[in-house]
Amino acid sequence: MKFKMKKCALMVALATSAALPSMSSQAAGTITFGEDKSISIGLGIRTAFTSTEDAAPNGSSRSKDFDVDDARIYINASFNKYIKATFNTFTTTNDGSGKDDISTLDAYLQFEFMDEFNVWVGQLLPPTDRANLDGPFFLNAWSYPGVVSRYQNKFVGRDIGVTLWGKLLDKHLVYSVGAYEGNHASSFTGAASPNRSDDLMYSGRIQYDFWDAGNDPAYYTSSTYYGKDVLSVALVGMYQKNAVGAIGASDDYWAYNIDGLLEKKFAAGVLNIEGAAYKYDFSTTALAADPAGAKPGKAYLGLVSWMFGDTVGWGKFQPYARYQRFNADGDVAFNPDVKEYDIGLNYIIDGHNARISTVYTKTKTENASDIDRFTVGLQLQF
Repeated sequence: MKFKMKKCALMVALATSAALPSMSSQAAGTITFGEDKSISIGLGIRTAFTSTEDAAPNGSSRSKDFDVDDARIYINASFNKYIKATFNTFTTTNDGSGKDDISTLDAYLQFEFMDEFNVWVGQLLPPTDRANLDGPFFLNAWSYPGVVSRYQNKFVGRDIGVTLWGKLLDKHLVYSVGAYEGNHASSFTGAASPNRSDDLMYSGRIQYDFWDAGNDPAYYTSSTYYGKDVLSVALVGMYQKNAVGAIGASDDYWAYNIDGLLEKKFAAGVLNIEGAAYKYDFSTTALAADPAGAKPGKAYLGLVSWMFGDTVGWGKFQPYARYQRFNADGDVAFNPDVKEYDIGLNYIIDGHNARISTVYTKTKTENASDIDRFTVGLQLQF
């Protein structure tokens, strides 16, 4: 769903938030209406310069593009101690369309009874891998690992449904499970779309934090904490009946993964190691006809980074290297193997709220030319 926000409302919201004291999370400020009644407003922006080999209009020169990769307005409301709501917007200008529409990213109600049991309903992140629950702002690398993280979703990793989540064993065990729309026939044009019986999609994640616990809100995650001792392992599963292919050649969608994170603080700096393995398991009989573009196969991710302990100027330097690989099943014409390598350097000013990133990326796709890309990005959250 897309909409145009009224300019006066946006100006009032931003002016109000700017006048309020800064907060440690994304929200820039909070307006309180009484006991446990409040509205918080914040802003997140990721902007970058990217140069890609042979991507200029002449087909032989490097492209040179300034883009807003992601811009978000965060709005959180509290009705009382147990009933809350979240509404976040999303916009991007890197598709070349020049559109200035603002889209609904998150829109859900939160019934938060206790640490052990909570219910969220609306458009939100289903339980999936760490990368998707990080979102772009809480990754340890600049770009989202789209080579490996391919769970089906409605929009930017989101879907519409209900999520049950909680934290057990002194917050060391985090669970999340839910039911969502997933792929359904009305999502696609044409009579050949799958899931004519409108079956729901089910997804669940269970995560155990062996060392520090309770580092993230709700069932969300981060891929670095810039100096905590974290050892976390999670298992994820997703299923939907008749969700891929077409009428007469449809198949059930199965996807699952394991992901892990180790972060250790030393006197000289912070070591971070992240890994994940995925399996997207369904028939390959109708790849070309699948309206959702789902592809079966196995995928692997590995990342290592080191944040130096010394402060230089405003922040600290953090070099990193990341490897992604997708091993496809089926016809290479519709589902090629893909590898991607990143060598990057982050300059961490204020954790996830302020950082500068530079990264060189090489993408190797089976039976296609390699793509070399250089990016300089700036991320800010208020």
